[in-house]
Amino acid sequence: MLDRQKDEGGGDIKELMQRYQNLKLGRANAYIEEDDFERIIEHLDEKDEILEAIQAADLALDQYPFSALLMIKKADLLLATRKYKEALKLLNTAALYDHKDMNLFILKTDAYLALDQPEKAIVLLQEALHLFEGAERTELLFELADVYDDHEAFDKVFDCLKLVLEEDPMNEEALYKICFWTDFTGRNEESIRLHQSIIDEQPYNALAWFNLAAAYQGLKLHEKAIDAYQYAIVIDEKFDYAYRNMGDAFLRIRKYREAIEALEKVLELSRPEDVIYEAIGHCYHRMKNYAQARFHYKKAVHLNPDDSRLYQKIAATYMQEGQWAQAIKQLEHAMRIHKHINDYHILLGECYVNLKLYKEAAGYFGTVVKNKPKQIAGWEYLVKCLVANQELEAALAQTEIAYLSTQGKVIFIFYRSAILFMMGKSAEGLLQLEMALSKSSKLINKLIRFYPEIMQDAKVAELITQYKKGKIS
Repeated sequence: MLDRQKDEGGGDIKELMQRYQNLKLGRANAYIEEDDFERIIEHLDEKDEILEAIQAADLALDQYPFSALLMIKKADLLLATRKYKEALKLLNTAALYDHKDMNLFILKTDAYLALDQPEKAIVLLQEALHLFEGAERTELLFELADVYDDHEAFDKVFDCLKLVLEEDPMNEEALYKICFWTDFTGRNEESIRLHQSIIDEQPYNALAWFNLAAAYQGLKLHEKAIDAYQYAIVIDEKFDYAYRNMGDAFLRIRKYREAIEALEKVLELSRPEDVIYEAIGHCYHRMKNYAQARFHYKKAVHLNPDDSRLYQKIAATYMQEGQWAQAIKQLEHAMRIHKHINDYHILLGECYVNLKLYKEAAGYFGTVVKNKPKQIAGWEYLVKCLVANQELEAALAQTEIAYLSTQGKVIFIFYRSAILFMMGKSAEGLLQLEMALSKSSKLINKLIRFYPEIMQDAKVAELITQYKKGKIS
């Protein structure tokens, strides 16, 4: 085993600390080299003895008053104790002796940011970029990108990362970060050009292919995105995010089988997530394979039982199959989580209508119109429910209330006309129909879907024909 008293430089830290104590006590032969002071300060810092470390730095600077290295060490400790102005003053002094120490610029940046002076930090780092090359310049560009991020100059963040990649195309940190900032800033075309140039030089760079694909996807060029994702996974067959995004791209172009295949690969390569199961369920739903859709939605629910939308999606599969009672159970689950979502009330109402339990259905539709009286949908469902239950007087009354509540939506005059015809009041119905047609003849098809039999009345057919031919509308 390694001797725990040995530091990384191979020296005896215990012996060094003893010499430091001797120096503090003023004993003879207590001289310490500059680099040994650096090790003492770092040792105390690592042990979280910050105040003692500052004291050691002061002793060191007494012996080496022109040491930029020791000044920078002390400034770092002062920043940790929130003495930002004192740290800046010391760093400015250090710059007189060594203005090309990278840590000088990093620590001054930290101080400016702590003092809420990001503009000064930006100017400092921009100047520093001209002094350094290679890895040090890259580090400064990352630092500058972070400052721009804090300053909400997001396009500048993208610019910094682009510069990093132009100088170091294989820089993984920049490749990971620029993908996010491309999406955030919408600079997809630039990202495409940048990554195409990287791929020209480094054709087996999986991250570059991934970023190229993501940029295509940002422009909704899904086929091109899929091609690029496929290159990424050929290079790195365990690239789960490439499979994930490729699945989304296939889904967008309605290639559901291919989307499922890609998303199932994500489940193989990474920890199961509710969003992946939900996406697979959505694909099966679109393919009308309701049993498989339901199976995957339930997997998603198992991972995220507090997402009420998932219960709604399960209910939708049952509704497609006419399993109304099962759909109701799922919607009731959803309602227990979020009872004020109108869509859940509407769907429950639909289920009860199909079970011919009109009173229960009307209760749910009534809640919807109470919650959102200006929205048309709830009123339409309520009126249709009352008509289905042969409650024509009540339906007629609701069309009046709906018309006023929705600030005069013409569809309710059409419905009023149809209900009057159902009640045998054809003269009144015809007057209402003419009024509705004079306001908007575009809703005729909605009227016919609501009450197809109305077209059997010769006067109605004649009136509608006149408006279709261009009578004043």
